[in-house]
Amino acid sequence: MSLAFKVFALSDLGLVREGNEDSGLISSKLVAVADGMGGHAGGEVASTIAITALTAKQINEDSLLTVAKEIDLAILDRSNSQPELAGMGTTLTALHLTGDAVGLLHVGDTRCYAFAGGKLNQLSNDHTVMQELIDQGRLSVEEATSHPQKSLITKALMGNPETEPFIQQLFVAKGADDQKDTAFNLQLYVARKKAEHEIIHSKLSQLGFFYIPSLSTKIIIFKGLLMPEDISLYYKDLQDSRVVTRLALVHQRFSTNTFPTWDLAQPFRYMCHNGEINTLRGNLARMRSREELMKSDLFGPDIKAILPIVLPGKSDSASMDMVVELLLMTGRSLPEVMMILVPEAWEKNDQMSSTKRAFYEFHSCMMEPWDGPASIPFTDGNYIGAVLDRNGLRPSRYSVTKDGYVIMSSETGVVDIAPENVAMHGRLEPGKMFLVNMEEGRIVNDEEIKESIAQKYPYSQWVAENLVHLRDIPYNDCPLFIGESSLEKRKSVFGYTLEDINSIVGPMGKSGYEPIGSMGTDTPIAVLSDRPQLLYNYFKQLFAQVTNPPLDGIREEMITDISLTLGSDFNLFEVDPAHCRKLKIQNPVISKEDLDKIKNYGERPHFQVANLSMRYPIAQGHNGLENALAQLLNDAEQAVDSGKNIIILSDRYTNAEYAPIPALLATSYVNSGLQVRGKRSQLSLIVESAEPREVHHFALLFGYGASAINPYLVNEIISEQIENGELTGITFEAAIENYNKAVGKGILKVMNKIGISTLNSYRGSQLFECIGLNTKTVDTYFPRTTTRIQGIGLYEIEKEIAKRHQNAFGTQEISASLDLEIGGEYRWRRDGEKHQFNPITVAKLQKAVRNNEPNTYKEYAQLINEQSKHLMTIRGLFEFSNFDPIPLEEVEPWTEIVKRFKTGAMSYGSISKEAHENLAIAMNRIGGKSNSGEGGEDPERFYKTPEGDWKNSAIKQVASGRFGVTSNYLTNAAEIQIKMAQGAKPGEGGQLPGPKVNPEIAKTRNSTPYVGLISPPPHHDIYSIEDLSQLIYDLKSANREARINVKLVSEVGVGTVAAGVAKAKADVVLISGYDGGTGASPLTSLKHAGLPWELGVAEAQQTLVMNDLRNRIVLECDGQLKTGRDVAIACLLGAEEFGFATAPLVASGCIMMRVCHLNTCPVGVATQNPELRKKFKGQPEHVVNFMYFVAEELREIMAQLGFRTINEMVGQVQKLDRKKVISHYKAAGIDLSPMLHQVKVPHGTKVYNTQKQKHHIEESIEFSIIEKAHPALYRKEKMSLDFPIKNTDRAVGAIISNEISKNYGAQGLPDHTLKINFTGAAGQSFGAFATKGLTMVVNGTTNDYLGKGLSGAKLIVRIPEGSTLRPDQNVITGNVALYGATSGEAYINGKAGERFCVRNSGATAVVEGIGDHGLEYMTGGVAVILGAVGRNFGAGMSGGIAYVYDPNNTFKGLCKEPGLNLWDVDQAEDKAQLKSLIEQHYNATHSPLAQEILEAWEKELPKFIKVYPEEYRLALKRIEEETAATQV
Repeated sequence: MSLAFKVFALSDLGLVREGNEDSGLISSKLVAVADGMGGHAGGEVASTIAITALTAKQINEDSLLTVAKEIDLAILDRSNSQPELAGMGTTLTALHLTGDAVGLLHVGDTRCYAFAGGKLNQLSNDHTVMQELIDQGRLSVEEATSHPQKSLITKALMGNPETEPFIQQLFVAKGADDQKDTAFNLQLYVARKKAEHEIIHSKLSQLGFFYIPSLSTKIIIFKGLLMPEDISLYYKDLQDSRVVTRLALVHQRFSTNTFPTWDLAQPFRYMCHNGEINTLRGNLARMRSREELMKSDLFGPDIKAILPIVLPGKSDSASMDMVVELLLMTGRSLPEVMMILVPEAWEKNDQMSSTKRAFYEFHSCMMEPWDGPASIPFTDGNYIGAVLDRNGLRPSRYSVTKDGYVIMSSETGVVDIAPENVAMHGRLEPGKMFLVNMEEGRIVNDEEIKESIAQKYPYSQWVAENLVHLRDIPYNDCPLFIGESSLEKRKSVFGYTLEDINSIVGPMGKSGYEPIGSMGTDTPIAVLSDRPQLLYNYFKQLFAQVTNPPLDGIREEMITDISLTLGSDFNLFEVDPAHCRKLKIQNPVISKEDLDKIKNYGERPHFQVANLSMRYPIAQGHNGLENALAQLLNDAEQAVDSGKNIIILSDRYTNAEYAPIPALLATSYVNSGLQVRGKRSQLSLIVESAEPREVHHFALLFGYGASAINPYLVNEIISEQIENGELTGITFEAAIENYNKAVGKGILKVMNKIGISTLNSYRGSQLFECIGLNTKTVDTYFPRTTTRIQGIGLYEIEKEIAKRHQNAFGTQEISASLDLEIGGEYRWRRDGEKHQFNPITVAKLQKAVRNNEPNTYKEYAQLINEQSKHLMTIRGLFEFSNFDPIPLEEVEPWTEIVKRFKTGAMSYGSISKEAHENLAIAMNRIGGKSNSGEGGEDPERFYKTPEGDWKNSAIKQVASGRFGVTSNYLTNAAEIQIKMAQGAKPGEGGQLPGPKVNPEIAKTRNSTPYVGLISPPPHHDIYSIEDLSQLIYDLKSANREARINVKLVSEVGVGTVAAGVAKAKADVVLISGYDGGTGASPLTSLKHAGLPWELGVAEAQQTLVMNDLRNRIVLECDGQLKTGRDVAIACLLGAEEFGFATAPLVASGCIMMRVCHLNTCPVGVATQNPELRKKFKGQPEHVVNFMYFVAEELREIMAQLGFRTINEMVGQVQKLDRKKVISHYKAAGIDLSPMLHQVKVPHGTKVYNTQKQKHHIEESIEFSIIEKAHPALYRKEKMSLDFPIKNTDRAVGAIISNEISKNYGAQGLPDHTLKINFTGAAGQSFGAFATKGLTMVVNGTTNDYLGKGLSGAKLIVRIPEGSTLRPDQNVITGNVALYGATSGEAYINGKAGERFCVRNSGATAVVEGIGDHGLEYMTGGVAVILGAVGRNFGAGMSGGIAYVYDPNNTFKGLCKEPGLNLWDVDQAEDKAQLKSLIEQHYNATHSPLAQEILEAWEKELPKFIKVYPEEYRLALKRIEEETAATQV
């Protein structure tokens, strides 16, 4: 009998996706369904491969069994040929009919059912974790149905049939019964390392899957791509009652920089890690160098078998764990190892014991810190503990119970503990260690363990006898260099311009600070410039955004250090005084005198100096340069072999025959070359060069291996300026010291941008990206540096050197006054570097918009767009292609297009009120969006004018300063933008000096007039991607209708960050170009940090599409967009919304004077001077006309290309082509193909935003509260409610406050209208943006960010009923409480963590102890601290008042901010205010400490100190005088 299938097929899209990734096959003998794996770019490709294979093959009962393997291999082949499809996969279920038998092939979780007798019976067996657990009887079907991991499959066709690795548990016995554990563990370590290296160097196809989680007598590691609750279900051991442990270390990983894999799941063998190691590149390079010195009797010849210590391609956590493991094998204890790798900020801590300081100083000579925001728990089975980074940027809370448990977690409330069972609540402090000794069964405090380790060896003696400080070496006068070329010729050959000397060198020598500029940059990048460029200009600094924070090296200077040491490294296996046989330099930017001291220091034989020349014979050209570099490396190696351990690379004696080798090229090549030759750790490099003058130059030299730099020509130039009277009122020595100090501060700022605290860790870290150098050159001279668009090589580099050399030493003499080029990099100058906005383009644009002249606009646009001829931008290298013209009238109208246009984030304060409101009115008229900037907004602007215009900025920005960010401010936004970085100065904050903060600005920013305002470099509530996700949730809670926008700056890796932002549930991600405008920025940042938006937008688009995230998020672009052509290219690369800032300002009257930071804008745009503001002539019509012209130009391009809508145009890079003819000798090598790569996606996949993010706000506990609180919220009836709370209840108070703000505006409800009592552990951001009329009480504990943006509510945190804790001795709330609070009250019955009241501008708070950096940047309000404070109290505090209870007389040693007055509380009004606040605290919390103080008031009052900023005192005095004058 022959049967046949009768088939019916249906494919359903479901509710979420716009296209299925399924493929199917129906025939009379074969039916199959392949379900492409969701979330992978190639899901549809994989399912199509599967069905195609089935169709092409003659299926029989035998072949059905082999077809799955063939499909799997086909998918593997496709993935290998198209790497962008890597990770694609499919399930497959097929039924084959042979005679009267049916064969079933099944892989994955696509099901097959038989329907008979009215019932469905499942024939297939799901390849899922859930099904395995059901089969084992460990989970019911009902439980599996609702399980969060119900879709986790164990098998699929994806080029590797098993998504689950093969796991085997092995037991290894000792070789002899009497073998000691130490020797046995050493053998296990060597055996494992040998196996790892054997596998890595094999040609096994699956070598990447080999991993041994643990091989130890003390520890066993269970890990996998599993949810924490599933680990015990997956690993059956953990369900077995015979498995007993006294400790457990559990980690749930949020992958940031590496793709999640089974082996990278944490913990590792000795530690896990919550955070980022920012210094990883440098740490790994230095570790590789140290391996050449390693020797050990314990290992013997096996020492070479364990190298390299760190395996390639591992995460920062895995890499650090391998180094921890090595150091343990040297005989050091685990706590000691952690002290070495993650030291406290000891350098400027005058309260640290001399013993501990000596330990840290000794080991700083041996090992640089592994630095970055991180909480690092560790265990070796005997100890379990954790150490926190020196900045305290990651939360770690712990509780000790009365029944003998210690529980530490990143949040409190993770494990439910009965209040009466809690013996202690604590927190891990910055740089501190929490340790439990399991053998002794006790907690060992930080001081005890560290002091005992520090006393193990005579470190103080070793340091005193071996470490030499450069400052202590006497200077013997040395002769000047004879035979040097003239100063003018050397200036010319090293590329100095008048601008370099007058705008950079001179001001730094005079003031000791890096010079400031404004309005961004619109000059060509180095590879496109006609002018010969220094090599430094081909590199861009990397910076931190989202995944970890930049640091504030100004206000938090105590955690930073720029000292370096010179000398040889020694064997890590030995604890030997030789490790600190170094020469220490406090500021490694050194003078000629310092260099002479190093050269001539002969007192100790440990420092042997060699001087090598960085020159090449100019007549030999490119070959001469290449040969000279090779010879330089050989000379360096010979110097090391002859015993030299300090090598000076010098470009002195440049002349007509010999040109200088670029110092960066030489330094990097010697540094990397000696690493390859196994000699690098035996020496230090000093650079003696005429080249470096900007901070960026020095940062690069240190980043590529230099340990000290002498910019000798700068010293000579400063001397000349003093002699010529150009630099007055200062001596030569003081000017040099100022210059070196300015560079030191600048380097600190560059390090801080990437989140690094010490120059010791930054040195050699190579935290830069090349832009415009080809791969061959980079691989040879700058290995492990990213370069993406290719560009020039050594030939062109030499050509630029030769041009400068010809200018200096050519036969044609130029008059002395014109010897140097003018420059024009930072401001337009006739005959200087080209600028897009120049007098002609500015005039054309203003004429066009003022007179509504389309033809004049076209002239302007043509000037801007003809960039291929001038090579101004990367987009200038593109041309449109693949035309499919359509009639212009078929393109969507300009009125629709301009709804996608925005004006940039320019705050009221950086620009005038008139300019700010002009932009808002214009954008509201056309349906676009203006941006408030970071300076808040006057609530009066939230309402329309009688004329119908609206001054409300549709986008409200939330920046690090949180100026004016209240519930009402957020409620009146259509979009809320989180400013993670600014194009013109990524990784930096800002400062508005007190004199600029007039009463109007102060009102807008919720601040005090004439008190300076600081925007810190980091958001103090965003130290990780998880924190960003939390802030997005907070803001969405504060306004559920508004889109949440995250602003990033273009850099390598921004695509990965954008994907993280999309997963964090942002609605919009903005990629800003490095060239955007700004009111004020250090010149280094203007030119050298960040990348053009073209690279960032292309990378973000490709990454988002590849990860199936693009349709969830809107991609926006800004950064010197000036024309419709600019917009068209941004759109084709992937953007769908577009921001303009500089151009609308020019349309409003800006003439690009670039003096915004001086408050002297002559046209009233960027000034607060009342007289200058009167000169503002801009009209909303001018901005509207500009937007109209741009949209119309864009429409014409769309019609040419064949696009009817913007959506059709997004990401269609096939319409772009690189310009065919580029004659420029540098630009010819550029390869734009990486930007034009089109990710292969299934047909119909949308590459623009099509759906809204799911924020899950509706699941908040607040909707239950609102339901019960109607009488209070809508009838103003007083009421009280009781609710339980847990730590997954986050941002509680924000939604209710949003409802209040929508109905009542800034005035909120009457005080105490709604009181809500919570019991439990509240989640992060409790009370965020809580507004007037709310009182919220937590009987329990709270986590980080309590009362963030507090907007008038009262918050009370107190210990719960039944607790026996002494509140003032226990931590009851987390870090960064009351960040950006503007008004309201907080009473905290216990201690708080780090950075309490950061940027508080109006709230009143009482707390019973705080951590480091308390009241940082505070500008208003009152804080009462009834307990101990941490270090760095009041840094940047310019306003408000604090009262600190100081019974032990320690406060003045912790508060060293020079601008703070520390007074006794002896004024009647102060006494009354303080007593009233303590009484209110007692009434709110029943605080025992408050009660004790009040009962002995007269005795305790003298123990209080009033902290009163001098700037605040003067501001209040000025306000009082102005008020009196007005009344008169």
